[in-house]
Amino acid sequence: MDEKAAVSFKERLYPSPGLRVLVTAGASGIGAAIASAFIETGAQLHICDIDTAALAAFHQRFPGCHTTTADVANEPQVEAVIDAQRSKFGGLDVLVNCAGIAGPTAGVDAIGEQDWLRTIDVNLNGQYRFLHHTVPLVRESQRPNIICISSVAGRLGLPWRTPYAATKWAIVGMIKSLAIELGPEGIRVNAILPGIVEGPRMDGVLRARAELAGVVEPAMRQDYLKRISLRRMVTADDVALMCLFLCSPAGHNISGQAISVDGNVEYL
Repeated sequence: MDEKAAVSFKERLYPSPGLRVLVTAGASGIGAAIASAFIETGAQLHICDIDTAALAAFHQRFPGCHTTTADVANEPQVEAVIDAQRSKFGGLDVLVNCAGIAGPTAGVDAIGEQDWLRTIDVNLNGQYRFLHHTVPLVRESQRPNIICISSVAGRLGLPWRTPYAATKWAIVGMIKSLAIELGPEGIRVNAILPGIVEGPRMDGVLRARAELAGVVEPAMRQDYLKRISLRRMVTADDVALMCLFLCSPAGHNISGQAISVDGNVEYL
């Protein structure tokens, strides 16, 4: 019997234990949900984050997780994360490139250059830095996998959030290119495009958009829900489950894809 056929469908739905996983911005929000999900499947987890307090809180919940403080826009700090990954785990199987910021909410004529550059440096250049430094490690893995977190704004226009949308479109172009580049080596590269995700960040975006539009926040929230076919926001756990699926045997032949987890956002 074929070895794959001998494995039940149930067993194929989750990653096998022992994966060496690095999650950027893994101490809170979507990153923390992803990191927690991998821990539950028995992964050897390393997270980095700019928020030291959030890192400490996550480590208290999961003492077996290795944590490193880092700003993804700071090259020496990124290098320190990779050094820690190499020395602590001896390699890397899965990179989840999650770090990102919301960026400014304003018309393009009102966005200052520093706000523009900071959004690009964190959201896009930060992902590049980790790809640049981790691909040599992933090449040595027997179960190599790269996941970059984009956004539904990476397939739709997003008025008043141009810097953010620009980075999220760029991430999709990056993974499409890398999937072709690295595929012959057996390395899968995908992007996940979360939709409107419940949580503090989305609350902040709604407040900013409501203020800009001159309406109350509950009205803006209802307006956002009308843009989603399922009429509900997604959760960080929904995104985490897609990460687990992509790293499971069930995702063995999925690469180069920009996968929306969004309830079908029709427009932004």
